Amino acid sequence: MQQVLLIVDVQSTFSPSEKLVDGIRVLSAHIPTIASIELHDEQVTPFQRQLGWHPASEDVALVEADKVFVKHGYGQTAETLDYIKRLGVERVLVCGLQTETCVLAAGFALFDAGLTPTLVTDLTMGSSLDRSGQLGIDLWKHHFGHVTTAAEVLAGLKG
Repeated sequence: MQQVLLIVDVQSTFSPSEKLVDGIRVLSAHIPTIASIELHDEQVTPFQRQLGWHPASEDVALVEADKVFVKHGYGQTAETLDYIKRLGVERVLVCGLQTETCVLAAGFALFDAGLTPTLVTDLTMGSSLDRSGQLGIDLWKHHFGHVTTAAEVLAGLKG
């Protein structure tokens, strides 16, 4: 099966756990990988005005990827979606931060673009509202149906 890994916002701004970063690194070593990072630009997305908080204006992806895309809000950019579509993959594995916000937004964007988003449930972490990520996982299952684990993906690559 042709697939790509999309790592959502695994950057210092969001304080990912070492376990999450290490787990994503293991999987990304075996599969083509794309990453997004969220940078602040108040002219594009009014985080400060509406939420009194904003991500850093400069940051880097904490996991190496074949290509890194910058976004300024919750959703993935049209450029990212076009790039993924050009790859001609059968499914897009999604992991990262935060399960019920940016990761879920990625799922909606991928789904609406005609792709098959699949959440890697053990390689995602929720926001301060739900660090376990379970709320986002439940929403993902409801809206997109497709979930997996890193072990299942690795086993499929070996088989």
